[in-house]
Amino acid sequence: MTTFGYIRTSTRDQNATLQRDALEQAGVKKIYADEGVSGTLASRPELDRLLDRLEPGDEVVAWKLDRMGRNTRHVLDLIETITDKGAIFRSLTEGITTSGPMGKAMLTIMSAFAQLERDTIVERTRAGLDAARAQGRVGGRPTKVDTKTLERIRKLAASGQHSRKEMAEMAGVSQATLYRVLSRL
Repeated sequence: MTTFGYIRTSTRDQNATLQRDALEQAGVKKIYADEGVSGTLASRPELDRLLDRLEPGDEVVAWKLDRMGRNTRHVLDLIETITDKGAIFRSLTEGITTSGPMGKAMLTIMSAFAQLERDTIVERTRAGLDAARAQGRVGGRPTKVDTKTLERIRKLAASGQHSRKEMAEMAGVSQATLYRVLSRL
């Protein structure tokens, strides 16, 4: 029996140290890590390598259930793949293992709650953005071109008397900014 660990971080900026330390404290020697890889991707190179190595009696350990995937269906499919190979899955944070029927049932319930939490966060974020938009606040980088400059660019472009370089200089913007503005007119 071999115990394998699996680590996943969604972005390159995230640090896998917490997951790695927890797996090592749990006695896991062989760890596969997909760093900067979204959980929504069905194919993750290191996870695929781990699954290819699994044999009956092996164990796959993850720090947390959501490291295995971003939605309930994907996590459950992945756990089913692991158990179909005769291996078991264990989540350190949730304390769940598929070594018995109760663990499998708890896994299904925990996956559903994790999905509910993610969906609720997305819903709240969208509602917040919509509310801000309704109040005239728009996220993102502030526009470089105010209404006065935009009107000046419109008049210069409509006159047809100036090159784009001249128009950019007269409006006080870079040529790249001018091109973006003109493409939206």
